[in-house]
Amino acid sequence: MTQRLPPCLTPIDTALAALLRSVDPVTPVALPLTEAAGCISAGMPLLPAYPSRDIAVVDGWALRASDLVGASSYSPLPLTELPAWVEAGDVMPVGYDCVLDADAVEVSGPLAQVMAEGVPGQGVGRSGSDIAESSPAAAAGYPVGAAALLLARVAGREKLNVRRPRLRIVNVPDATATMEMIAELARAVGLDVSAHEAGARDATSIAEALDVSACDLLLTIGGSGIGRRDAVVTALAQCGDVLAYGLALQPGRTAAVGRLGKVPVVVLPGSPGRAFAAWLALVLPLIDKLSMRQPRRTVTLPLARKIASNVGIAEIALLAWEHQAWTPLAVGEWPLQAIARADAWLLVSGSSEGFAAGMPIDAYLIRE
Repeated sequence: MTQRLPPCLTPIDTALAALLRSVDPVTPVALPLTEAAGCISAGMPLLPAYPSRDIAVVDGWALRASDLVGASSYSPLPLTELPAWVEAGDVMPVGYDCVLDADAVEVSGPLAQVMAEGVPGQGVGRSGSDIAESSPAAAAGYPVGAAALLLARVAGREKLNVRRPRLRIVNVPDATATMEMIAELARAVGLDVSAHEAGARDATSIAEALDVSACDLLLTIGGSGIGRRDAVVTALAQCGDVLAYGLALQPGRTAAVGRLGKVPVVVLPGSPGRAFAAWLALVLPLIDKLSMRQPRRTVTLPLARKIASNVGIAEIALLAWEHQAWTPLAVGEWPLQAIARADAWLLVSGSSEGFAAGMPIDAYLIRE
């Protein structure tokens, strides 16, 4: 028995609300720095001040600026004691507050003279100048990026607290390219991904692969249409609950959402473009709730040309950032080259007929 799309498509807002209902954030975990990259920070431990003491940031002579007033090459200033030589990274000697270049001091045996003035802090890294005392490596709710990892490493941290939802992907045969694309997108936003193959395209084989014992979110790829071998929604109905099937979303009409116990499930079409659209409209908001991510960044630019849309169907437009404007690349069905070129995306509500050329548009960046 094959599934059929219902005569009335479910609005995307209704499907998303049903999907997000009863979904709670995952518990934070402490991960090694290399594994924490891309994950959403959660209650980061506060870092100690760095450097912990004043250090030299250049090689040279450590001196007191107040002792050097009036020194110049025309009027060298004799020193009462030999200055201390420091290398970049060395702790500054107590009471010294500047570092002069090597050629600013002449040393001859036990005698030394200075030929330049100095100012307090010259060539010196003050205590806490790189990392203030009790600073977080990354603000809670934001992705852990290279800068946060740098701060953690410099401060001597080996792990960071993050939220990393566990994603299980079930690939229905013949949708491997799409599955690999979704897995790469998921890893890029900090998910712990495991991918599995359904034994065949029949409902029994697919149902056997719908194991949610070790995941926070399950995605299926392919087999969501109305062909004779499309049985994912049937399998989901046998194992759990189908919350919505047949969405008023273009592309992505044959996507579905459901639940297996407490685990949310999103059924993605096998077509790369349709799966990517459902990923943007359904999966990203779900990931954001699971990881307690702060709102995603949007960029406001005028439209280079109009976007026309059909009332009653929410449509996702792919956009390119060109000449300080958003240029629409594709609305409706998406060619692969449009997906490759896109910088941002825009969800056009089903109640809208589109947007006029020149209108300022808030678009979500695909790569933040």
